[in-house]
Amino acid sequence: MTMASHDGNLLLPPRPEDMISLDPDFGTRFMLFVDTEEEFDWTAPFSRTGHSVSALGGLARGQAYFAAAGIRPIYVTDYPVLDNDRAAAMMGQWVHDKVADIGAHLHPWVNPPHVEVVSEANSYAGFLPAAVEQAKLEALSQRIADRFGQRPIAYRAGRYGLGPNSARLLEEIGFIVDSSVRSRFDYSAQHGPDFRGLPQHPYWAGPGRTLIELPLSTAFVGLLRSGGERLYRASQAVAPLAGALARGGLLSRVPLTPEGVPSAAAVTAIDALLDEGVPVLNFSFHSPTLEPGHTPYVRDAEDMDGFYRWWDIVLDHLARRGVRPAHLAEFVQSVSQNGRACKAA
Repeated sequence: MTMASHDGNLLLPPRPEDMISLDPDFGTRFMLFVDTEEEFDWTAPFSRTGHSVSALGGLARGQAYFAAAGIRPIYVTDYPVLDNDRAAAMMGQWVHDKVADIGAHLHPWVNPPHVEVVSEANSYAGFLPAAVEQAKLEALSQRIADRFGQRPIAYRAGRYGLGPNSARLLEEIGFIVDSSVRSRFDYSAQHGPDFRGLPQHPYWAGPGRTLIELPLSTAFVGLLRSGGERLYRASQAVAPLAGALARGGLLSRVPLTPEGVPSAAAVTAIDALLDEGVPVLNFSFHSPTLEPGHTPYVRDAEDMDGFYRWWDIVLDHLARRGVRPAHLAEFVQSVSQNGRACKAA
């Protein structure tokens, strides 16, 4: 990846002057984004039909768990969920009670206008023609406004599908926070974006410096983690070497998610990210995981119990490390105060 100014292109690294220092009083915090989406067969080709929105009991149980833990999730929500009256009413109550926030989550294949061919390549909204991406973002934002009385300010692209026009379009529509950059991952072999070489820290993302990028958090762990992304990339080019390094506890990549990541690995990743000085640990998972049978990560009741045990362990470790939860407005306020100071300087 060329180390050039991103100039509003979220597929390129930011300039040094675009890196954000949060208000010192904010401290080191963590946030939770939930990709709130329909249930569908993850192994089947993408389709405009054949999905459901039924895992609402699990979603309610999850919300009760996180609220009791003092966490205010950001439910980045896609069009089929918004079209479900029960889901919209339930989440609307959480927003009214200030125990959750709603953002936008774009799955192009189920989000109007339906003008593109449904395909794997077109499942990444950022690689659609700019006018199509813009129209879908606007339709999604307006649907959220219709349901909740306010337009969303937080966004995550479905499949992390940012493209070269995404930051500019998000700024123009009025988004303030994007959390689609999955640093240290490369989806180019699947027609998607390459996020290798991008920061873990927040930075100004759009050309107008009004859009904040809050990357998803991923750590390199193991005895060789100081080799970082360069060593990890080199090992991936030789599959047996990559597997040997991971099995030997020498080098592996660990995202902050309960989906497919053991709690012990997550705890190690938290410590590694804190050692890197990452100011906001960004956790995420998919909403259908909150009910057995909808994703590969929670197949039955035993897996469901394991999901909550994972959170018990991780939240206990965060508390011991002094990392408190932050909600969306707190994060934006800590950035905006710093941003005004920077602009005035």
